[in-house]
Amino acid sequence: RIVCQVPAARLVALKGRAVKQCKRWGKQLWFEMNQGPSPMFHLGMTGSFHVKGKKSLKYVRLKEDDPRTWPPKFCKVEFQMSDGTCFAMSDPRRFGRISLSQDPAKQPPVSKMGFDPLIKMPTLTDFSIQLERKRRDIKATLLDQSFAAGVGNWVADEVLYQAAIHPQEMANQLSAKEVKKLHASLRKVVKKACQVNADAKKFPRSWLFHYRWGKGKTAKDSKGREIRFLTSGGRTSAFVPSLQGSRPKSGVRRASSLS
Repeated sequence: RIVCQVPAARLVALKGRAVKQCKRWGKQLWFEMNQGPSPMFHLGMTGSFHVKGKKSLKYVRLKEDDPRTWPPKFCKVEFQMSDGTCFAMSDPRRFGRISLSQDPAKQPPVSKMGFDPLIKMPTLTDFSIQLERKRRDIKATLLDQSFAAGVGNWVADEVLYQAAIHPQEMANQLSAKEVKKLHASLRKVVKKACQVNADAKKFPRSWLFHYRWGKGKTAKDSKGREIRFLTSGGRTSAFVPSLQGSRPKSGVRRASSLS
């Protein structure tokens, strides 16, 4: 049975079907069913999944829900399984999406996405070749889901911080050494975040993540270095000038880097 706050007609095809597998690519998640279409989920900025009676992962700035409360607050859809398990998706800011797809991996949006750093990280050679084609800021490049699926704003900043690269550096002008550091940093940050189940309290204390949220002049990283903020890729970027440089080495950005 399906209880939802989106048009039920979109999900009626799932009634009586069995979930074979749960899959993900980038920020797109879906259930592979025994037949018929697959329900696809995108959590947006504040969406989350819940299983009745179980503690749920929550966006770092949201108050944690009481697992005894059901359905969860801001519930958008609830699936009731034959064994009594209840699964729900909630989304306070309503940026999340629920859709149906006959073949998620081969249809948009997944088919138009780039590599997934956790599932299928490209070799250093392939990664370098892809960057050479990007005539835009490296921060904007990392946020481009057609380049790296699943990379969000804080992840991109963390990757650049650990690779010691300015967020406005041109992607196609990075040195071979910088590309190698970026490749290793991207794989490392994503892998670690997933290993600890996205529990921010378990992220290494040396990570920029713990210090980037205050935008005042007193914001400093774990070593006491000043954190500054700028806009890159249409998003606020946190960076440490003494580590990443106060400005990109590639100089004034070309117009194409802003596209």
